[in-house]
Amino acid sequence: MMEKEKEGERSGPPCACVVDISVLPEGCISDIVALTTPKDACRACAVSSIFRAAAESNAVWESFLPSDYQAIIARSSSDSLSFSSKKQLYLSLSDNPILIDDAKKSFFLDKLSGKKCYLLSARELTIAWGDDSRYWRWVSLPESRFSEIAKLSFVCWFDINGKMSTSMLSPKTNYAAYLVYKLRSRAHGFKHRLPTASIGTTGGGEVYEQTVGLGLPAVEPGQQDQVVLPQQQHTSRPKQRNDGWLEIELGQFFNEGGEADELQFGLKEVKCLSVKSGLIVEGIEIRPTRG
Repeated sequence: MMEKEKEGERSGPPCACVVDISVLPEGCISDIVALTTPKDACRACAVSSIFRAAAESNAVWESFLPSDYQAIIARSSSDSLSFSSKKQLYLSLSDNPILIDDAKKSFFLDKLSGKKCYLLSARELTIAWGDDSRYWRWVSLPESRFSEIAKLSFVCWFDINGKMSTSMLSPKTNYAAYLVYKLRSRAHGFKHRLPTASIGTTGGGEVYEQTVGLGLPAVEPGQQDQVVLPQQQHTSRPKQRNDGWLEIELGQFFNEGGEADELQFGLKEVKCLSVKSGLIVEGIEIRPTRG
């Protein structure tokens, strides 16, 4: 019996230590939250009042903003970019894209990650015969964020290209390019002779190519393709956007970062030379992939 009691004294009572992280200084909690994600920071607000104060601090949300966000905002002519907190600025840049570079590009943040995203207007793209009013017309649409969009009357040689410096994008990020467009009710030439899309850098990296079915039925937001024919398994299909436009993926690439390179992307159909008409182009969007 004595031996058991002594053994109990040596082993001591079971450890019931509980560390209350909320006793840490607010600045320390902010440093911890800043190592997570914007979504995690919003969740942390529900833990306690101390966590809420730390998670909503300017220090945390400044860490989620791109390091060059001030320089990017300076390229905008908007007068409504004054906010009382960095969190409000982050959410605004996620939900309300801003026009930059003489309103020819649109900049916004991916809400979940804070990665940089751009929509290059049709005016920022190189469109074959785009300056000839017999083939393309430049008009305005109330549903577009840009003052001009490109409206195809008819063309046989279909070729649209764009480019941008990879230094404009977030490093260590997988991106995809999307054509943002509409098709008029009498659009012609995009269902059978499918254009080929491509994306890649000029620095010698791999160039990704795939066919794009601009005229295929669009997938509604939140839905997956229901039926994909065998001949369409490697064909990108359009999806309906929440802003009323269609988008179709042109391809993906990984932006390593480091030395600046030139990213090139576009789509063309110059083999069949059949007549194409009824396409309306708002631009090409570059944003991070999900998953």
